[in-house]
Amino acid sequence: MTSFTPVQALAGGLLIGLSAILLLWLNGRIAGVTGMITGLLVKPSTAPGWRLLFLVGIVAGTAVYGLLGHSTPLRQGFPTPLLIVAGLLTGYGTAQANGCTSGHGVCGMARFSVRSFAATCTFLGVAIVTTYVLRHVAGVTA
Repeated sequence: MTSFTPVQALAGGLLIGLSAILLLWLNGRIAGVTGMITGLLVKPSTAPGWRLLFLVGIVAGTAVYGLLGHSTPLRQGFPTPLLIVAGLLTGYGTAQANGCTSGHGVCGMARFSVRSFAATCTFLGVAIVTTYVLRHVAGVTA
């Protein structure tokens, strides 16, 4: 079990919210990571620069945080095949939901989108059931 760090959680939440607000105000775009990746890889657009910069910023921010001596949320101890299946299922689910937690949970709910509320409740419900099954039924402890 990881320790609860309310200051870091609050700071992270504020930074995520600020980045979503700034992207919407300055660029008129929703900060949905799935849409950004789709716009770069699947349906390349004429303006990929902002998408690439936003995604690089997510990775770079995590790297800087790690370089400052903080632990990063790596999934050490989980079986690699399980992580691959989880990644594929996540990609499939975001395609079915027309977005991911960043698009629906952060941006869509802030705009009071009924579809985003439904999607976010589904994401959380599935996450809770999956965690229970993996930890208490299948015995995955990492």
